[in-house]
Amino acid sequence: MKTTSNSNKFSRRGFLKTSAIAGGGIMIGFNLFNACKPNATPAIDIEKLNFNDFNAFIKIAKDGYVSIYSPNPEIGQGVKTSMPMLIAEELDVPWEKVLVVQAKYNKKEYTRQVAGGSQSIRFGWDALRQTGATAKQMLINAAALEWGVDPSSCRAAQGVVTNSKGEELDYGAIVTKAKTLEVPENVTLKKPSEYTIIGTDKINVDASKIVTGKPLYGLDFKVEGMLYACILRPPAFGKSLASFDAAATKKISGVIDVVQFGDKIAVTASNTWAAMKGQKALNAVWKSTEKLESTADHDEVLMGILDGNALKTRREDGNVNKAFREADKIVERTYHSPFLPHNCMEPMNFYANVTSEKIHLVGPIQTPQWTAGRVAELLQRKEEEIELEMTRMGGGFGRRLYGDFALEAAEISNLLKKPIKVVFSREDDMTDGIYRPAIKYRIKASIKEGRVTGYHLKEAAINGNMYNAIPNFFPAGCIPNYKVSTQNYESAITTGAWRAPYTNFLAFAEQSFFDELAFEMDKDPVDLRLELLQNVKNTTDKNIEYSGERMEKTIQLAVEKANWGNPEKGIYQGFAAYYSHNTHVAEVAEIAVENGLPVVKRVIAAVDCGIVVNPTGAINQIQGGVIDGIGHAMYGDFTFDKGTPSAKNFDTYRLIRMKETPEVDVHFVSNELSPTGLGEPGLPPAGGAVSNAIFKAFQKRLYNQPFMPEIAANLNL
Repeated sequence: MKTTSNSNKFSRRGFLKTSAIAGGGIMIGFNLFNACKPNATPAIDIEKLNFNDFNAFIKIAKDGYVSIYSPNPEIGQGVKTSMPMLIAEELDVPWEKVLVVQAKYNKKEYTRQVAGGSQSIRFGWDALRQTGATAKQMLINAAALEWGVDPSSCRAAQGVVTNSKGEELDYGAIVTKAKTLEVPENVTLKKPSEYTIIGTDKINVDASKIVTGKPLYGLDFKVEGMLYACILRPPAFGKSLASFDAAATKKISGVIDVVQFGDKIAVTASNTWAAMKGQKALNAVWKSTEKLESTADHDEVLMGILDGNALKTRREDGNVNKAFREADKIVERTYHSPFLPHNCMEPMNFYANVTSEKIHLVGPIQTPQWTAGRVAELLQRKEEEIELEMTRMGGGFGRRLYGDFALEAAEISNLLKKPIKVVFSREDDMTDGIYRPAIKYRIKASIKEGRVTGYHLKEAAINGNMYNAIPNFFPAGCIPNYKVSTQNYESAITTGAWRAPYTNFLAFAEQSFFDELAFEMDKDPVDLRLELLQNVKNTTDKNIEYSGERMEKTIQLAVEKANWGNPEKGIYQGFAAYYSHNTHVAEVAEIAVENGLPVVKRVIAAVDCGIVVNPTGAINQIQGGVIDGIGHAMYGDFTFDKGTPSAKNFDTYRLIRMKETPEVDVHFVSNELSPTGLGEPGLPPAGGAVSNAIFKAFQKRLYNQPFMPEIAANLNL
C-alpha cells in the first residue's frame, strides 16, 4: 500500500426550513512565489490574447495559451484549480499555459453547477476529462487533415501535434479548423500512469489575487450607480412586522430610500456605512405569530422523542430486541449537540439589477441554477432572462446553498428599479441564519460472548432528519441486528446544511460510543473496528454505502503513521474513523494536559479519496476540516431564548483560535479509483478522535458538544 501526503418549506423570513443538500474574468498568468523575484514573468494581459472559442470549456489562443472555464462555484474547496486540471490533463497542454476563468451560470452548456456535498470533482471526473480528450482528438484530426495523413499516425503533447515525420503544429495554428470538424463519439482517456498534471501540486489559481487583495469576492463587486441595502429582519424566530417608522433613518446622510417587503425593511444608501446606520435607526414594532422557542424547550422536546415510541424506522436488520434480551451486557448512551451558525468570513451579500430586458445577478452562491429558478419564479420572469455570475466565496459551509440573500437583492431591485447590492452585517449573518439543527442521539448496543450483537441508533432533531443514506453507513452491515430510527420536531428556527450535514455530529456520537464499547469489552478501539469491518467486506447488500476493504486500509494507514498505542510521554491518543461524502477517513488525535486542561497537539489523518487530483489542495482541505471539526466540537455553542439567538458576534461566540490549532499530518491511500470529495469528510471524525483522547487522559467520557463546559464540570474547574 502506497501513501502520499496531500421541507423545502419557507418560513416567514423567506428561508428554507430544512434541506437535503449538504460549480469572465479571473485569470492568473504567473506563479505567486516567483512574482517578487527580479526575473519574474509578468502577468499575462488576457485582453490582448486573441482566443478562439473551441467549446464552452476551452478557448485557445494562437500563441498557445489555453483558457479553461471552471464551471462550479468556488467556496474555498479548490475546484477552480482542480476542475481545469482534469481538462488540461486530457487536452495535453502545459499547465503554465493555462488561464483559468470562472464560468457564468449556464445550464445549457454545463451540468451540476453546484458546490455542495463535496461532489464537484466526483461528478466532473469523467465529463471534464472527456471534454479535454475530445478537444485534443479534434485538434489531432485537424492537423492530420493539414498534413494529409491518418490521425492515428499523429500524437499530441504539451499543446503540440506531431506526425510520424516529426512535423509539428501548435494547437493555436489549427484550432480554427479543428472546431469545425465532427465531434468524435469515442475517445481514449489517459491511464493514471500517463498523468502529468493530475496528481501534481498546483498552486491555487486565485492565490496571488487573494493575498494582494484584488477583486474576487462578492463584497468586492461594484458597478457605477449601485446602491447598498441593509435589511432589518424580525429580531426573533416566530415574530413578524407590525409597523415601522423610518423618519430617523431618512435623516441619515447617504440614505436613499426605505422599502418594506414582507416582514423585512430594506434601507438603501450610497454606501454600506449609511445603510447600516439607517438600519439601526429604524423604529420597528414586532408581533409574535408563532411560539417563541428556547433551547430549554428544545431539550425537553428532543428528550421526549428519544423516550417515546413515535420514531420512524430507517433501517432494520435482524431482530434488535431479541439481541438485547439475550445480551450479556447492554450499553446505552445519549449524546447532545447545539445549533450552530455558519459564520463565513465573508458575510452574505449579493448584487441584482432587475430591468425590463434582463435580470443581472452577481455574487457568492453555491446553487446558481436553483437560485436563478427561484428568482425567476419570485419576479414572474423567464429564467432565460437571468444572467448570473458567480464570484469567489469567502466561505460557504452550506450557508450559501440557500440564496435567500440573492432573492432579497432581486426583490428590492425590482421594487426600486435600481441596481442593488444586499450586504449583511456580522450581526445579521449570525442572528438571521440557517443553522445546523440541534440534535440528540441515543445509541444502545448489546454484547454477548465478546461480540457486538445488537445496535440501535435513535435520532431526535430539530426540523430535518438525517439523509436516507446515513443508515447505510458504518456500522450498517457490521452488526447482525441493527436498527436506525429517527424523528424530528418542526421549529420556526430555520435549519439546513452545515459542513458535512448530520455526520458532523453523528460521527462524534458513534465513534465515542464504539470507543466506550471497546473499553467495556476490554478490546483495543482500533481492533474492535477492524473486527467489525470483517463482517461487511464481502457483503452483497447493495445499500451499504461504504467499503469495508477501503476503510480497513485507511485505518491501518492512520495507526501506522501515528504509531498507535505507543505515544510519546505525556501524550494521549484517541482514534476515530468515518465514511462520509463517498470518502473514507481515519484520524488519531494526540492531546497533552496543560494547566489541568486538554490541549490538542497533533492529528494524524489517513484518507481514501481515490485519485488525488491536486495534493496541495487536498491536504489543505483535510487540514481545514480537521481544525474546523475540533474547534466546533470543543467550543461551538449557540442557544435561543424566546426565539432570539444567544450570540450576535464573535465577542460572544467562541471559535477555535490560531494558537489552539494543532499540527495536522495528512496521508492518502494510493489507488487508481475515481476521486471522491474532500471538502467535508475530514471534519466528522475529528470530534470523536479528540473526545476519545480526552478519555485516555482523564478517564471521563464526553456526551455533549461543545466539550469545554462538560470538561470544566467533570473536572470541577
